[in-house]
Amino acid sequence: MAVTQPVAKAHVSAHAAMIYAMILVSAVDRKMPDDELRRIGQIVQLWPVFRDYDPEELTMTAKECALLLQLNDGLDRVLGLISASVPHHLRETAYLLACDVAAVDHAVPFVESRLLARLRYALDIDHLVAAALERAISARHARI
Repeated sequence: MAVTQPVAKAHVSAHAAMIYAMILVSAVDRKMPDDELRRIGQIVQLWPVFRDYDPEELTMTAKECALLLQLNDGLDRVLGLISASVPHHLRETAYLLACDVAAVDHAVPFVESRLLARLRYALDIDHLVAAALERAISARHARI
């Protein structure tokens, strides 16, 4: 079976870019735990921002992201696509989605934290706004 090289794109849909952000967080440690994948699916099914997205396309979108990540400059390429494709008014939402996936296992390892910092920079999210979003996700995932 031949491996297909991803076509260089300047943009993807805003939906795809937000999914790429979630996939990045899940894949950064070279594992994609079932809990994180399940959470991505729930977000795509339930969050209003994905109302106009066909959930049947999620698997293909995730595969496209995975193919891009396999390239030598894959992480930078995907971050660039996210930056170019997420509209300004949805940048905080995209960051929040990535934080939500990172928090599923109730721990954010250093490698995920570093990726979130790079995503924050790519999306031009203010540090105070990022801290508030991260705190909201922490509160959302809190347990008794």
